[in-house]
Amino acid sequence: MRAMDGGDVEQAVAEMVRVLTPHESRDWHAPPAGTLTWSCWTTAAHVAHDLLAYAGQVAARPDGAYLPFDLVVRVDAAPRDILQVVTACGRLLSGAVSAAEPTARAWHWGPTDPGGFAALGVIETLVHTWDITQGLGIAWRPPTSLCAAVLARLFPDAPLGDPVDVLLWSTGRAELAGRPRLTSWVLKAAVG
Repeated sequence: MRAMDGGDVEQAVAEMVRVLTPHESRDWHAPPAGTLTWSCWTTAAHVAHDLLAYAGQVAARPDGAYLPFDLVVRVDAAPRDILQVVTACGRLLSGAVSAAEPTARAWHWGPTDPGGFAALGVIETLVHTWDITQGLGIAWRPPTSLCAAVLARLFPDAPLGDPVDVLLWSTGRAELAGRPRLTSWVLKAAVG
C-alpha cells in the first residue's frame, strides 16, 4: 500500500473543480446532492470545511479532539466562489500533509498520520463530488487510482472489485453485486 500524500489531495480537488466548473451557473440550492438531504451548495461548502479541518488537525497535532473552529462560507457565495474555497482549503491540507513528518500524529478518532489525513481529504472530495454530480445530473465517475488508494488506506477490508464501484458501495452510495447496499460504514484512518 502506498502512502497517500498532498499530491493526492491536490488531484482530487482539481478533479472536483474540473467536473463542476462547467455547471457553476446552475442553481446548486435546488437539487439535493444525490441521496443526501443537503443541497449541492451545502455539500460543496462541507467539502471545504472538512479539508480545512483536516489541515488544522495536521498542523496543530491535537491528540484528543478536533480543534474548536469552523469554516463559514457566506450564504451569498456563488458555486464558483465555493469551488475557489474548496481549492484554497485543499491546498492548505496538501501543504500541511506535505510539511508534516510521516511519524506525526493528530486526532481523528484516534492517532492519525499525515497520509491518513490525505486519504480523508480525498475521500471527502471524491464522494461528495459524486453526490453533487448526481444532484446536478452530471455523468461522472471518480478517478480509479484515487479510489484504489483510498480503499487501501481507509477500507482495508473492502471487497475486491472495480475500485470506483467498491468505494461508492463502501460509503453507501451504490449497490455492489451480491452485497446489500450499506446504510452505515466505518473507515479506519487512525494508526497504531
